[in-house]
Amino acid sequence: MGFGLDYVWFVLIGVTVGFFAGLLGVGGGAIMVPMMTWVFSHDGHPASVALHMALGTCIATIIFTSASSLRAHHIRGAVDWRVVRGMTPGLVAGGFAGSSVARYVPTLPLAILFALFVMYSATQMLVGWKPSPRARLPGMAGLSAAGFCICGFSSLVAIGGAALTIPYLTFCALSFHRAIGTAAALGLPIALASTVGYVINGLGAPGLPDPHLGYVYLPALLCISVTSMLLAPVGAHLSHRSSPKLLRRVFAGMLYVMVIKMVIDLA
Repeated sequence: MGFGLDYVWFVLIGVTVGFFAGLLGVGGGAIMVPMMTWVFSHDGHPASVALHMALGTCIATIIFTSASSLRAHHIRGAVDWRVVRGMTPGLVAGGFAGSSVARYVPTLPLAILFALFVMYSATQMLVGWKPSPRARLPGMAGLSAAGFCICGFSSLVAIGGAALTIPYLTFCALSFHRAIGTAAALGLPIALASTVGYVINGLGAPGLPDPHLGYVYLPALLCISVTSMLLAPVGAHLSHRSSPKLLRRVFAGMLYVMVIKMVIDLA
């Protein structure tokens, strides 16, 4: 695959990610990782390089989308900053831990772990499951421990953490809308810590294409970040003219197909 064609693919990935993020309010990791893995693999990179670079680049793009989302929710007063302060130390530690573990996990098990999580998220989307509040928010130590677990896993599968954070906060009796806003704010430290981890753990790794910072491939980061931010408002506009239930079913089905194909290609 030619260098110029790579740019075209990265732009198309950004368009797809931004459109569905605006349309359905979902993160882009589930789309980005399989698509970027395919592009890198067809460029002749080994499976290990393709998947780890897709994960590292994907989590880096979340820095920009989460910063924008944080600002929007903060303006609406939907962020519980006590929770953010309590979880952030654990998030930072978890981001470094998860990205460090990812470097040593063989490609196929890591791909299967990612696929299982995406299937869980797609199923959750299909059935519209929301946890019932059954507990109270813990103290700072408990919040930090929860942050460590959430970010550790999030960095392994290159997500912003909302799929885990929102159910946890809702379970702890935070209102659903406030849980969404707080999860959006927590996405920024998750993405920052995980990105730094992927950069550090990718330093000196063989077979990475230039220009890159560790496992973050800079041309893909630029193309996807810019185009996804431009297309998100378009998707948001169309979301008010479409059937959310039907759209979520179509999107969930697409996720199943994409991750299964990714695992088969990497096997």
